[in-house]
Amino acid sequence: MLVDAIVLLTILAIPLRIVRYGYLPILDDPPADAAKAVSGRPWSDILILKDYYTLDPHLGWHALLRQIYLVAHSTPDVLVRFSVVILFVVTGLSALPWLKRPEAWLATLILVAGVGTNLMGRFMMGRPFLISLSVLLTILFLWHVRGASAPDWRIGAALTGLIAIAVLMHGAWYLWVLLIAAFVLAGEYQWGRLLAVSWIAGMLLGALFTGHPFGYLMQEARMATDAFTSHAMQRTLVSEFRPTPGNLFGLLLIGSVVVMRRSRGCTDRPLTANPAFWLACLGWVLGYKATRFWDDWGVPAVMVLITIEIQSLLEARVTPDSMKRLALTAGLAATAFLTTTNDVDSRWTFNLGTPYVMQNDPQLVGWLPDPGGVFYDADMAFFYQTFFKNPDAEWKYVVGFEPGMMPNADFATYQNILLTGGSDPRAYQPWVAKMRPQDRLAIRSAGAAPNIPQLEWKYADGLWIGRRK
Repeated sequence: MLVDAIVLLTILAIPLRIVRYGYLPILDDPPADAAKAVSGRPWSDILILKDYYTLDPHLGWHALLRQIYLVAHSTPDVLVRFSVVILFVVTGLSALPWLKRPEAWLATLILVAGVGTNLMGRFMMGRPFLISLSVLLTILFLWHVRGASAPDWRIGAALTGLIAIAVLMHGAWYLWVLLIAAFVLAGEYQWGRLLAVSWIAGMLLGALFTGHPFGYLMQEARMATDAFTSHAMQRTLVSEFRPTPGNLFGLLLIGSVVVMRRSRGCTDRPLTANPAFWLACLGWVLGYKATRFWDDWGVPAVMVLITIEIQSLLEARVTPDSMKRLALTAGLAATAFLTTTNDVDSRWTFNLGTPYVMQNDPQLVGWLPDPGGVFYDADMAFFYQTFFKNPDAEWKYVVGFEPGMMPNADFATYQNILLTGGSDPRAYQPWVAKMRPQDRLAIRSAGAAPNIPQLEWKYADGLWIGRRK
């Protein structure tokens, strides 16, 4: 009981300590998610989008945040911190029900977080993909516990419900094909067939709760297609969709599993019979297409493999009711806490002191878009931060959380700006040409005012805001 309590408290203490720094993931989706919950508006009233983007891709998650806001009257800051803490805890706890030695999970956190992966950055993102990640961990650990016997209808019902939750909260229904492929490669054909059926049923059930099941599923697929095929080259993709430059640490993690198995003289089923092994391999290879395959699928699969091996080692060498086990758990808890919460390279405080564009800033009176206006900008961080601080502003943004959702003409301008490094005034001309008196153009620069003579400029904390003369 003491071991369980220590592990539970550690998983809870880690995100609480990090948010005490003042940490907010202001360069990613959570600020926009929180602002949307406060505003209560659809994305079509916030962003300039292609005509076929009419549904919220994370409808379930935004509906939950909206209800929390309505009940608690939370500010966007509180909603972001809630997202960060609760999603880390859900992810951290998803492994524990399946482990006889939960301290093995702490050891895995230490190992994976300390060898150059982006584990803590992803786990503290506060985004609903962590719900899908929690479901993934649950399924892989469930197979480890029950894989020796054929799956029955109860397991099928559980898999269906879990996948339905993931689809409703996160979307990305098509990515579960990777897990099915991993089970087939491992030779687990019964589990693979059941998982495929559960995936189809869960996908339809989750989409059904959106009220537009087929439209929701089709829009998710089109979003994935637009996100990758719209770009002329990979360097204009959002960072997580770019390929990994090299993944030696991934090989080291997979290799560590092999070493641990050899060190304990493993004689049970081979590593290649474990779906987690094949998912880790798929994630590593596909990471050279987009790093998210490794971060969101490969790393969790490796964590399952490592945890299983550490648990076997502990079962063989440490008796369950010994003081040695209690002392080891306390040491692992302290190490895990220090490893994950230290502020190396300002990873948890980088957002402190960030300047924001605010409607109530007297220096910006007349320099923000009028109601019905558009904020033109080629920096996604500008959208996250400005919408976060102005959830009720009556203007739209041309660039949002996924550039591929922009109308084709605006995307062409956006991509040209990125390709020229954002410093060539000529790249902005298509936007300047269609700007109305109520619209504004924002360019992040600490130098002289942009050489765009059609506009007059106001400088505000590293940002130039232009309006028509």
